[in-house]
Amino acid sequence: MATGKINVSVDNIFPLIKKFLYSDHEIFLRELISNATDATLKLKHLTSIGESKSEYGDPIIEIKIDKEGKKLHVIDQGLGMTEEEVKKYINEVAFSGAEEFLDKYKDSAKDSGIIGHFGLGFYSAFMVAEKVEIITKSHTDAPAVHWSCDGSPNFDLEASDKNTRGTEIILHIAEDSTEFLEKSRITSLLTKYNKFMPIPIKFGMKTETLPKPEGAKEEDKAPTQEVDNIINNPTPAWTKQPADLTDADYKSFYRELYPMQFEEPLFHIHLNVDYPFNLTGILYFPRLSNDMNVQKDRIQLYQNQVYVTDNVEGIVPEFLMMLRGVVDSPDIPLNVSRSYLQADGAVKKISSYITRKVADKLASLFKNNREDFEAKWNDIKIVIEYGMLSEDKFFDKADKFALYPTVDGAFYTFDELQEKVKANQTDKDDKLVILYASDKEAQHSYIEAAKAKGFEVLLLDSPIISHLMQKLESSKENISFARVDADHLDNLIKKEDTQISKLSDEEKDSLKADLESIIANKSYTIQLEAMDSSASPFIITEPEFMRRMKEMQQTGGGGMFGMGNMPEMYNLIVNTNHELVGEILNTKTAKKKERLINQSLDLARLSKGLLKGEELTNFIKRSYDMVK
Repeated sequence: MATGKINVSVDNIFPLIKKFLYSDHEIFLRELISNATDATLKLKHLTSIGESKSEYGDPIIEIKIDKEGKKLHVIDQGLGMTEEEVKKYINEVAFSGAEEFLDKYKDSAKDSGIIGHFGLGFYSAFMVAEKVEIITKSHTDAPAVHWSCDGSPNFDLEASDKNTRGTEIILHIAEDSTEFLEKSRITSLLTKYNKFMPIPIKFGMKTETLPKPEGAKEEDKAPTQEVDNIINNPTPAWTKQPADLTDADYKSFYRELYPMQFEEPLFHIHLNVDYPFNLTGILYFPRLSNDMNVQKDRIQLYQNQVYVTDNVEGIVPEFLMMLRGVVDSPDIPLNVSRSYLQADGAVKKISSYITRKVADKLASLFKNNREDFEAKWNDIKIVIEYGMLSEDKFFDKADKFALYPTVDGAFYTFDELQEKVKANQTDKDDKLVILYASDKEAQHSYIEAAKAKGFEVLLLDSPIISHLMQKLESSKENISFARVDADHLDNLIKKEDTQISKLSDEEKDSLKADLESIIANKSYTIQLEAMDSSASPFIITEPEFMRRMKEMQQTGGGGMFGMGNMPEMYNLIVNTNHELVGEILNTKTAKKKERLINQSLDLARLSKGLLKGEELTNFIKRSYDMVK
């Protein structure tokens, strides 16, 4: 038996390993299974090129718990090691790798910005074990060896009677880590990190129900058998060619990724590129609400089928973070901060590729089945609108398929919309005015007034639409968006032919003075306008610019400082050509005039959804008194 010292210069590395990333001690299992997978895949390569005489067969990786003996076993059927290789790879290469890893991250061990904490390798076992043994037999004819270390720099190395190829690592679990002797804890770790590893992983046995034999009675129990409990899917959908997968396969894989999601995804995008970087994956568009909060089930990042994280910020473009699925790339640096990641050239190319693939998929869905695309629009619009705002290249592509629905359920692209409304909705300054509503019910009277004039009204109700309208107005010539309640229609789309007021200037001054003295609420700016006599006598509007700036600030960015906290500002448009306004002007009794003005104002407020609580109760009571 040989004994020796691993490296005299770093006696304190084991306490450091123990201390490192205490909350992340669970990564030891991922690291050991990754090593076992590498050893198996390397053997597969050597046998395929004739450099190993060993029979590859159908190797598996096995995890065993010995709760009484306080041991955890990780067993592979891979390359194995000779005595010299143990000395080289365990005592030198793996050790110096661990040393380098710790040295690099000793100041940032608790930095949540570091992705994955990969690379501690074999020595991560000492985060949870007080002693570690390796029993290994090489795929060559070399004798098996047994290495052990008790968490000090000293190791023992002796011959072993192991007669099968591969490596067994035995962890003697420390008192403060006995959670890793619990079946449920190991199951959860295997599911989290190793669910899609390329080599089958066995963890115990499970009972499988077999079909009943022919002629069996209904009350007869079906026969069962004990089979290996393989916890992973070694060939997940993203590792296959799209041509080999059906729509059902993609949906089945979605359920495998997100077992608690009961709603099917709308569609998927298969990522597959090997130059100038390697990237595979599948992205799914789930049904999305207008709520932009980050979903619970997020895109998962893998590296060579090993789970890394579900925080893909900086790798996947921000506007696609609401999607679900998998991205797998060996070219994404892991042990780096997110700020470094966002500046990395390869990662930028990956992000651009994902953006392009998503845009191309959406364009093809729009082109090949527009009816279906329109049916899905409300479920996907938030991603497309966010993408148009945040990525110029995506904006250019999406401009061809982004839809603008009307209150009547029609859908137009921007070019189609422009063509449809330009004759009727171009003002005297040759500007195209696009009218929209954000709430069909609340703005119903304004919508109906616009439709009566033959105007088209869009229904734009996503939380970021104000930002997108701002971008469209600045990127396209001579267009503006106006919500139907931003002003009266003749002001929203000004034509050459202006209405003539029935009131003289003196009558207007008198009317305005009456209105200002009776209306106590000073948040209304009173405007007298000559409108069609059939239009409402009193209309409450919200100036487009002020309202939009407030909305933009409430959803992040845009607008003047503090505008999000400003009080609501409204215009009270009084139609000087309406019969009721003439009656208010000519009423001699002050009490009747006050009653007419307050009732008319409350009707306008009711139409705008501003009459609430006690004021609404009083209005209803007053209205009943009037009809008695």
